[in-house]
Amino acid sequence: MILIYVCGVLAVLLPAILVPWLAGRWAPAVAGSRTAGRLRVAVAGLTAAFGRLGAAVVVLLAGSAAVVAVCWPLGEALSRLEPHVDHPVFEYVHARRVDGWAEVNSFVTAIGDRYPLKWVTVVAALVLAVAWRRRRWWIPLVALPLQFVVEQYTQEILKLVVDRGHPPTDLGTYPSGGCARVLMTFGTILVLAALTWRMPRRVRVTLVTALAMLVTVEGYTRVYAEKHWLTDVVGGWIFGSLLTGVMVLAVLVAAGRVRSPERSTAPAPRDDVTIGT
Repeated sequence: MILIYVCGVLAVLLPAILVPWLAGRWAPAVAGSRTAGRLRVAVAGLTAAFGRLGAAVVVLLAGSAAVVAVCWPLGEALSRLEPHVDHPVFEYVHARRVDGWAEVNSFVTAIGDRYPLKWVTVVAALVLAVAWRRRRWWIPLVALPLQFVVEQYTQEILKLVVDRGHPPTDLGTYPSGGCARVLMTFGTILVLAALTWRMPRRVRVTLVTALAMLVTVEGYTRVYAEKHWLTDVVGGWIFGSLLTGVMVLAVLVAAGRVRSPERSTAPAPRDDVTIGT
């Protein structure tokens, strides 16, 4: 019984510890890697050929296709773990559910449902569009509704091609849309906010850490509320992370915040959100 509550605590503590550590050690290495350099070259070529908006569309479409290409075999592999991982975990949780804790989890897990996130998307798009009124105000007004649609239909494709079924108590399947939607929606809002207002690096890391905690808690509640198999949640975390990365890159390309290779050696302001800082 205590193991269930320990997992709930870990869902909060692990991202709170790991994200700041990764931000300090892993993020600078990635930004200065050969892969990041090649990405800047590719984006520069796309921008020269199609303009910023066209390049952003290409990044979004190609990136979404790549996410499907990665998460399709991942889903097939996770499906094979169902008898060995998902069923034992489901039975363990089901046998030890407590009504009060189940109600809390059912309330919290609704954060990842489509209806509340639609309103979050609309309100954030309008607020950020007003804040961008003297610049490219249309970027948040287009990007936020678009991320919602991209997540929905990309997830639908994966659900159909993997077709792994669902727990006996709910229709949730691979990948967990609740986890992916939370990460995609708030991740896009966070990046747009960082492009709108100058934020110290410490603030940005704190916000990313809070988002990671929200996503891991969402995954925990999806399992406890018996909406998803455990491997659906793991798949949702991976799917959501990859697709959010694609969406963030598309937004940065549209906003002209991916530095060209010629400028990659020049120092950039520490508070800017760019690829290559």
